[in-house]
Amino acid sequence: MNLSPAKLGALCATIAVVFFSINDVTIKFLSGDYALHQVVLIRSLIGLVIILVVIAPVTTGWKIAHTKRLPMHMLRGLCVVFANMTFFLGLAAMPLADAVAIFFVSPLVITVASVVFLGEKVGPMRWAAIAVGFLGVLVMMRPGTAAFQLASLLPLAAAFCYAGIHIITRRIGGTESAATMAFYIQIMFILVSLGMGLVLGQGQFGDQSDPSLAFLLRAWGWPVAADYPFFLIIGVGIAAAGYLISQAYRVSEASLIAPFEYLALPMSVVWGIVLFDEFPDGLDYFGMALILGAGLFAIWRDARAKTGALQRPLRR
Repeated sequence: MNLSPAKLGALCATIAVVFFSINDVTIKFLSGDYALHQVVLIRSLIGLVIILVVIAPVTTGWKIAHTKRLPMHMLRGLCVVFANMTFFLGLAAMPLADAVAIFFVSPLVITVASVVFLGEKVGPMRWAAIAVGFLGVLVMMRPGTAAFQLASLLPLAAAFCYAGIHIITRRIGGTESAATMAFYIQIMFILVSLGMGLVLGQGQFGDQSDPSLAFLLRAWGWPVAADYPFFLIIGVGIAAAGYLISQAYRVSEASLIAPFEYLALPMSVVWGIVLFDEFPDGLDYFGMALILGAGLFAIWRDARAKTGALQRPLRR
């Protein structure tokens, strides 16, 4: 079956989002029994094996580690590590759908970062979308009320780090393959997790009542056999998802692929209700709608602006 680039990209993105969503659910499930850095280390070791054994042979081969931009890969990897870990720490204390919704302000943060760091121009309509999206974040977080949780700042921090990932990727993506970037991300996860394990793995600070702090500072322990399938799921899933989403953006337009990532939001609502008995209230749904609408509008306006730029005649 031959698929057009648009259909292939949409299929890859949809499957990747399913894997990402399952990864979030599984890590939230494991967050009550294991340390974050231990979970991430095991996940990344499995993911690295998948990249080297399955993905590398059909892409770059053993040249997967070859790069002339190692510092940029390290910086990008640190941004990915920080974005993931802050998001996962938020998952430990927050309803799944709330954390995912707040994180999805990231396309709006990317727009702001593109203005600040890349000198791109943004019109009043996209600035309005940014304002609406952050209003949605405030509705979800509810600062100044009894419903506010400090943990809600964690997925917001992850969104800002994700913007950094995007900016760096745009700088190196023209010369570096998706497989090479995925390889160095897993390397950074392993290095950071090992370092955190050496410092915190004894659990000397693990007596914490806050779920996020407990997840961060808990002592390492040997996983029980019943949890092996969950670690295998997140290890295989993150390698597959990372490769598939890279393929989606490689073969198709970003304006087509980006909206598919928002499938994670309704999926997180369903997962939260079915698996964790987490029922969003009316304000939650309103905040999600503001973030979702603003993000999709910003993506659409960005695509339209780029198309218009391509269609305008060159000035000589």
